[in-house]
Amino acid sequence: MTSLRQAWAALPPRLKILEPVQFSSEHWSLVERLHESFDDREAHTRLPIPIARFREAATKAIYEHARQFDDVRTVYVNDSWFAEKFANGTPDPMANYVRLYNDDVDEMMTVLVPSARYRKEHYAYGKFTVPQPHGLHTDHSAEDREGGGEPICIARIETLGTHYVGGDYRTHDLETQSMLKALRYWIAVPEGQPEAIFDELLRRQTLKTIPVNHVMLMVAGNGSENAQITQHIAARPPDGGLHSAFFQRQYKLT
Repeated sequence: MTSLRQAWAALPPRLKILEPVQFSSEHWSLVERLHESFDDREAHTRLPIPIARFREAATKAIYEHARQFDDVRTVYVNDSWFAEKFANGTPDPMANYVRLYNDDVDEMMTVLVPSARYRKEHYAYGKFTVPQPHGLHTDHSAEDREGGGEPICIARIETLGTHYVGGDYRTHDLETQSMLKALRYWIAVPEGQPEAIFDELLRRQTLKTIPVNHVMLMVAGNGSENAQITQHIAARPPDGGLHSAFFQRQYKLT
């Protein structure tokens, strides 16, 4: 019987644009817990973690394509996506890279979380110029009210790495909870304005930063007693904006 570590070591020849990371002993302990059961809130408090990095050629090609646009193109992968992008003509370069990403991430999730099955996906690319971020949020499963904690894999290419709230949310003191509320609704609270709070929580490392050009495993869903859904917020682009690409693929548990 092939072990989890053996199966992970055998992945690279089967992947097209990604390279699996070499997990530390700490991350192997976490991965093995999630492999046994993803329904593990304590393990969720230690996510997200990187599970793969983009190969250099893929990173360069994706970023160069994103730089061709002065606005943001957001695409939802629905039932008609494959036909529109591949069956009915020449696929655009970004759709092709998303398909390769999907194939690779699905291969990895088959090893890491065998009960995971594709739920939904979207991706965005171009020049990100919005001066304030989409507020602190979680990714829900609106189409499945029974969905608790579910795997989700996200990636940012080259710039604008996403920030996330680290640790166990239940341990935050009242001041920190109030500051996180400011970011969730982008409103002023007694501790200050959201812009200043954003910077302060980064300084305190209450907000941590996801590295670019990596695939990160985190938690989506509607929440349950056995789940901590990852709270995250997009990095703020500087004046004039930055080009980037963002991939997000969510799974359900069967």
